[in-house]
Amino acid sequence: MENKNLKPKANGAALLPFIVFVLVYLATGIILNSMGVEMAFYQVAAPVCILPAIILAFIMFKGSIDDKFNDFVRGCGDENIIIMCLIYILAGAFATVSKSSGGVDSVVNFALSLIPVQYITAGIFLISCFISISTGTSVGTISAVGPIAVGVAAKGNLPLPLVLGALVGGAMFGDNLSVISDTTIAATRTQNVGMKDKFRANIKIAIPAAVITFVILLIVGKPKSEVVLDDLNYNFILIVPYLFVLISALAGMNVFLVLTSGIVLSGIIGIFTGGLTMMTFAQNIFEGFSGMFEIFLLSLLTGGLSYMVSSNGGIEWLVEKIRSFAKDVKSAEISIALLTLLTDAATANNTVAIIIDGPVAKEISRDFKVDPRRSASFLDTFSCVMQGIIPYGAQILIAAGLTKELGTLAVSPVQIIPFLWYQALLAVFAILSIFIRFADPKDKWDFENDVPLSENNINAK
Repeated sequence: MENKNLKPKANGAALLPFIVFVLVYLATGIILNSMGVEMAFYQVAAPVCILPAIILAFIMFKGSIDDKFNDFVRGCGDENIIIMCLIYILAGAFATVSKSSGGVDSVVNFALSLIPVQYITAGIFLISCFISISTGTSVGTISAVGPIAVGVAAKGNLPLPLVLGALVGGAMFGDNLSVISDTTIAATRTQNVGMKDKFRANIKIAIPAAVITFVILLIVGKPKSEVVLDDLNYNFILIVPYLFVLISALAGMNVFLVLTSGIVLSGIIGIFTGGLTMMTFAQNIFEGFSGMFEIFLLSLLTGGLSYMVSSNGGIEWLVEKIRSFAKDVKSAEISIALLTLLTDAATANNTVAIIIDGPVAKEISRDFKVDPRRSASFLDTFSCVMQGIIPYGAQILIAAGLTKELGTLAVSPVQIIPFLWYQALLAVFAILSIFIRFADPKDKWDFENDVPLSENNINAK
């Protein structure tokens, strides 16, 4: 009987199921787009696109059907996959309960009330940053803030592509950094690092890009005519759950405790302020669970397929090819960046890209002593860079779609691309961090025990 603990022999053909998955995903989007279908890349759910790949894996890999099924289930039941899936549903419940209680509206109105109208474009960027880092969703941020951004642009005679570029940039800022973003969850679990550790490595890259973007928008984003905002009603207590989750997660509290406490706190505040009842609170929790079903199922199926591919030498072959290019930490990090950019461009989904590339990045991390906090940061950062600039990605499609009712003034996704300054600067600073090591964690990584040296020393004591 084959020993599963032995490293499998490199086999490039074993990657074929993953290639089929990406091709099915890509071809479906291209075909539907050519037929004029809106949001073409999102019409067929990713868990459906992966089914042909799983069937192919069962057909082409050697062994009995029982052995292959056992391998598949073993991958689905991997500890990191299960943890990732549980975090997904808790994050979904928190986001849904907080939004239903009126939290998102309060955050937007509170921020707008603090921002001078002459700096409204830069303000929209900041609001989007805060909403996305609080809620963990770029798409949700664009949907919530977008109508306000479009209205402000019209009142202030501002270029719509500029304002929408600021909106999308801010949304991607939080998508990349939020501790409850599905990209952060996937990146940290596949690399087996803590969320606060990944955040600390990531923020050194994201903050300089955000600050420069903000300054540029302060200069070029002033309205040409007076902007009069409607009544900005907000309740600060509704913002508290977002602050609690962000601060407690960064303080190192267990993520399950953070999210569970956040859900309970949002529910109590929502009931107290009249936005929720006990019944709607319970319903919103399940609605949040249900909203994460697609990514939950995809993670399970991808985990199973990834284990089968890895057991048959596919991951080892890919790592060997990268090993022929990568000679040191810098070139290994470049490999992770390029792999992530290409996968996201093909799938138009940054979470899917991270789930696919995560196991490969982990192997590269081990082989070339790339700090896993850095590999997690790179997976998240470069997937968000590509996701935030492709004109067929959900973020830009939704942003452009908000202008459809404007008729001849409507903006196309391609018109927004030249104004996606944050994403461009994020890529620049991420690449600079490879050659000028300003974003490296302060403590080294213990690769033998797969923990930071500081944490290992504490455990030893």
